[in-house]
Amino acid sequence: MSTRIHARYLIETPYPVEHAAQVMAGEQSSGTFTRLANETDALRAAHGAVVENIETLEAVGAPSLPMRADLAPQGHALFQRALVELSWPLENMGPSLPNLVSTVAGNLFELKEFSALKLLDIDLPSAFADAYPGPQFGISGTRQLTGITNGPLIGTIIKPSVGLSPAETADMVAQLIAGGIDFIKDDELQANGPHNPLRARVDAIMPIINAHAERTGKKVMYAFNISGDIDEMRAQHDYVVAAGGSCIMVAINSVGLAGIAHLRRHCEVALHGHRAGWGMLSRSPHLGMAFDAYHKLWRLAGVDHIHVNGLRNKFSEEDASVINSARACQTAMFEAPTAGYQIMPVFSSGQSAAQVADTYQALGNSDLIYCCGGGIMAHPGGISGGVASLRQAWQAAMAGIPLATYAREHQELAQAMETFSV
Repeated sequence: MSTRIHARYLIETPYPVEHAAQVMAGEQSSGTFTRLANETDALRAAHGAVVENIETLEAVGAPSLPMRADLAPQGHALFQRALVELSWPLENMGPSLPNLVSTVAGNLFELKEFSALKLLDIDLPSAFADAYPGPQFGISGTRQLTGITNGPLIGTIIKPSVGLSPAETADMVAQLIAGGIDFIKDDELQANGPHNPLRARVDAIMPIINAHAERTGKKVMYAFNISGDIDEMRAQHDYVVAAGGSCIMVAINSVGLAGIAHLRRHCEVALHGHRAGWGMLSRSPHLGMAFDAYHKLWRLAGVDHIHVNGLRNKFSEEDASVINSARACQTAMFEAPTAGYQIMPVFSSGQSAAQVADTYQALGNSDLIYCCGGGIMAHPGGISGGVASLRQAWQAAMAGIPLATYAREHQELAQAMETFSV
């Protein structure tokens, strides 16, 4: 089993690719801009990053990212693109997520040799699985907590994002539960604001959820947004647990890897990861980090769910990228016996019954949370009609029945197709 850390990048450089790759390796391990006396051959052999592979791609005539004026090549210089794989010995940093990020996604983005650089993927030794607990519930545990053994969890987000009081939020929750929802989440903008404090929200919502569970045996999962400072998050987590809650939500980019890892070690319920700010890392093809690398960090830190957008979403992400992200969440990270770590992808953003068949066909399973706002609330049959339309769409898709055929005998699906299909 490998004890080295591997990372793959897309680069673009006006310099010889081999030279640029060696600069990356030196900057992110034992080297600097010039050879030092204490940088011995033995030290470099033991701790230097290794350029494992280079695959040359196309060349372009202009830099994809701005370059310092005095460094930009003059004339007709070409900017060569390539795929580069580097590796590091685990001993350089140990199994530490913060220090891993400093190594594979640190200063290298600023190096003068590059006019584009993006981290595409990472492969980690199993020592990271020994050091971090990873997801506590994941796919199977989330199903156990909700009692939903087949099909997706049908979910929604409480909107407006900001402005509702605890009582107004609870009233919306009561309507959603009556309509048959499985999962509800706070918006990422609503955590512990003065107009709707977290504890007041818990006090208003959990009696409704608990009473419904006592009557029906079904406990709706509500993801309370506890994003905040570490001590605050621990205390808010404890409050949710004491009230009988089964899920907390955190804006992962806002609280950081160390914050999530600390919370996970204390956590007793499902940890729902919202990736607000993800576009800052991912949207440019020439800079940042791809989801294949990104989600592995958060899986190790301990999230059980993570957002992946949805097909034909309201954002900029392409459908193929959405499905690739969802598949990545469901793929094992390590060899047995630590092969698990599968987490539940959360589809959201402009979703309705109209995307269900394509989602199921592309992903090939229903191990996901399917969150719809307008796709539920704006349904002609109201909340219950919206939820029913989604269940019917998934039933049809999973049975291989065209939605139009299934809609002939399922009014809610027929209404959704008429309302939301484009």
